[in-house]
Amino acid sequence: MPTVVNEEAVQKHIAGCLKYDKGSQYALFKHFYSYAMGICRRYARRSDEASDILNESFLKVFNHIEHYDASKPFKSWIGKIITNTAIDYYRASLKFAQQEDIDEYEHISDDGSIYGKLAYYDLLAMVRSLSPAYQTVFNLYAIDGYSHNEIAELLGITVNTSKSNLHKARKKLQELLDEATKGNLANGTPDQTAGKG
Repeated sequence: MPTVVNEEAVQKHIAGCLKYDKGSQYALFKHFYSYAMGICRRYARRSDEASDILNESFLKVFNHIEHYDASKPFKSWIGKIITNTAIDYYRASLKFAQQEDIDEYEHISDDGSIYGKLAYYDLLAMVRSLSPAYQTVFNLYAIDGYSHNEIAELLGITVNTSKSNLHKARKKLQELLDEATKGNLANGTPDQTAGKG
């Protein structure tokens, strides 16, 4: 469910946060918790990782709230911090293996209609089953709308590696979707061994 933003309340909480008021910090955290955790879950492989990313993100929000430009939506600003924190989290813990050049692969359609067949949590479980490199590139490109050039810069990889990782992520997700639509999943979630390659 989308986070409803009460701008007047948010501005009041921001003013309190600028004064290091713990009550305002808690109120701001509580107000954006669902929205923020949704972003964290897309990037994290486990719930404890999502919680770590969330906590680190809000720490950054509170430490840098004086840099927020009040002429722009706070929700966008906090979303960018959370996404960047998730990227930093994986950048610190992962090595992105060089992939083959994208020119070696056939084109996979950008048609997102296949995703509409599954519940949100089924799709989230499938994305989480991808390797960390594929999962991160897929989230940045398909969910958050980053370009391959932006992804390459953020993750310290080449544009072709970004394209290759996206291609392989989509291919793996297509395989998982095919399995799910054939009814091969007894409990409604993808095989936990999928996507480890």
